[in-house]
Amino acid sequence: MGNPFIKYNKKATTLLLQVSIVCLGFNINLQHALEAGEKGFIFTVSTIAVTLICGYFIGKRLNIDKITSFLISSGTAICGGSAIAAVAPIVKANEQQMSMALGTIFILNSIALFIFPSLGHMLGFTDEQFGTWCAIAIHDTSSVVGAAKQYSPNALQIATTIKLERALWIIPISLVTAYYQKKKNVESQVKIKIPYFIFIFIVAIIINTYLPINYSVYGSTPYQYIYMFGKKGLVVTLFLIGSGLSLKTIRSVGWRPVLQGVLLWLIISVSSLIVIKNCL
Repeated sequence: MGNPFIKYNKKATTLLLQVSIVCLGFNINLQHALEAGEKGFIFTVSTIAVTLICGYFIGKRLNIDKITSFLISSGTAICGGSAIAAVAPIVKANEQQMSMALGTIFILNSIALFIFPSLGHMLGFTDEQFGTWCAIAIHDTSSVVGAAKQYSPNALQIATTIKLERALWIIPISLVTAYYQKKKNVESQVKIKIPYFIFIFIVAIIINTYLPINYSVYGSTPYQYIYMFGKKGLVVTLFLIGSGLSLKTIRSVGWRPVLQGVLLWLIISVSSLIVIKNCL
């Protein structure tokens, strides 16, 4: 039927997603978050590096222009649309290149949101295994928390923590990209987008851990109400994201960028699945 408010969709989705994630922090213990981050650190670094390297060679093999290929690789490696939005102005991506990269990532996100929980149950994943797999193998934070939420509350906590730790890699990737572009004599100055909301999420975890509230209102503490608001906010966020997907968007993407996105997605999904199944 079309979305009559599509021009407001991105701003609303971005803001609501960030607020919802911060609210989820009021249900996470700092010690648990540190344990999840410590376990996922080396895994995160290695998967980001492998994805970017594979993306470069696949894009070259498929004869995709370098900017579109880099946008898709960055989105797959780190955190989907957020990573693409961060590096796009640095590499001077035009509207078509942005649309192709975002469309590819978005289509795969929609698929992952539905199939990952079923695959996790079929493979007999524990909450920790599934949460880690979601954070590594699904692109956007919204789809990660959406899939993990369907699996279990514990998987949701683990997936959110590891994914947001992964999202912080937007900063070094953007800095390296800006340095490389500067060496190529790109004169225009670009502003790197830092995901500040992640630091607010960490503050929420610290508050929940060290400033507990024991009294309840109608059976739940204020922190639990904030957490429930975050979960409901994610449902609305996923609806808004879905309302932005149309047949026109899918057709405009083309088959080569989609093929690159699918191949990268399969590489990261299968390799991380094997490691998680055997090591966690």
